[in-house]
Amino acid sequence: MSLVLGVALFALALLISIAWHELGHMWAAQATGMKVRRYFVGFGPTVWSTRRGETEYGVKAVPLGGFCDIAGMTPHEDLTDEERERAMYAQPTWKRLVVLAAGPVQNFILGFALVVVLGLGWGLPIIGDQPVYVKSLECVATTTDAQGVPVACTGTAPAAAAGLQVGDQVLAVDGHTVTDRSDMIQRVQQSAGTVALTVERDGHRMDLTVPVTPVQRMVEGDGGALRPAQVGAIGVGLDTAYVEHYGAGSIWGGALRFTGDIFSETFKALISLPSKVTGLWHAVTGGERAVDSPVSVVGASVLGGQAVEHGYWDMFFGLLLSVNFFLGAFNLIPLLPLDGGHMAIALYEKIRNTVRRRFGKIAAGPVDYYRLLPITYAVVAVMGGFMILTVTADIVNPIKVF
Repeated sequence: MSLVLGVALFALALLISIAWHELGHMWAAQATGMKVRRYFVGFGPTVWSTRRGETEYGVKAVPLGGFCDIAGMTPHEDLTDEERERAMYAQPTWKRLVVLAAGPVQNFILGFALVVVLGLGWGLPIIGDQPVYVKSLECVATTTDAQGVPVACTGTAPAAAAGLQVGDQVLAVDGHTVTDRSDMIQRVQQSAGTVALTVERDGHRMDLTVPVTPVQRMVEGDGGALRPAQVGAIGVGLDTAYVEHYGAGSIWGGALRFTGDIFSETFKALISLPSKVTGLWHAVTGGERAVDSPVSVVGASVLGGQAVEHGYWDMFFGLLLSVNFFLGAFNLIPLLPLDGGHMAIALYEKIRNTVRRRFGKIAAGPVDYYRLLPITYAVVAVMGGFMILTVTADIVNPIKVF
């Protein structure tokens, strides 16, 4: 029951995110003097509507999105005389850009608000290099038993003798920045003689030279099988921080940094989308589903539902904020029918007319959207095919987190 409730709750949150996006367009259009004829949540037959001023607000039967109908988004609409004066395509470029960008900005605002909620409630995940701390200092066993467990040992840990202390953060090994716990273990195991550790203690950095003890350990070989090998050891137990916690005063700086990281990761995800098609097709045809493969609304809702079912509300909010940042960034791609495509046309018209005036020519008319229909249809076809592929993958071979 909790799974169904969680799926429904996440799907509702996605619908609200899309409606919030369209609200941005509507509010900006109204503020800049354009006419908003309709604002609806959903598609298909109208379930309920009401008119306030010149705008009709309502809900439609299919809750799979929403729309904001601004008079004159293209020059091919049938407009009344009053609407023609306020048509969007005839407005100054800055007004058109403000209205078009307002939708994605709304998603970014909502995403940031969710970042603050996540940070105050559960802490923010650390993206990128994960801090590595000294958890314990212990003697070095020179070998292992038949099961690969280090045998009993005595004496002082080499790292402790060199001055390392519990709680120190290890920043670098032999000048190489430590990215996570496994990275440090691998670098120490590959070292011999001594190893230089750069650590931070109480806000101060220091360099320590630690003697490396050659020991026998079971390591993963080709094919994943364990085999005995001689590696280096310094007698350190490690701990990694995956989440950073904040208070009411510190959350704002942390939220801004985290938002910057999210923007960076979102940009990388957008760039990598074409390369994910092969992996999705492999997953649909019986192959293994990669954890970092794209998910559809269906897959995201199921993951959100599973998070609620297991009590991981931090995962629920993390997924939702990621979707909002992705939705905002995706809509800024300069291709029709996305907001970014309309923005690109507005900028093109501005630059074209500026150049024409420099040469003593009058401004040209609006771009003919009909001539761009083949490209628009191609973009819609690609996006539709990708959506079908992700939905199919989410049904036949879903990502398993739990």
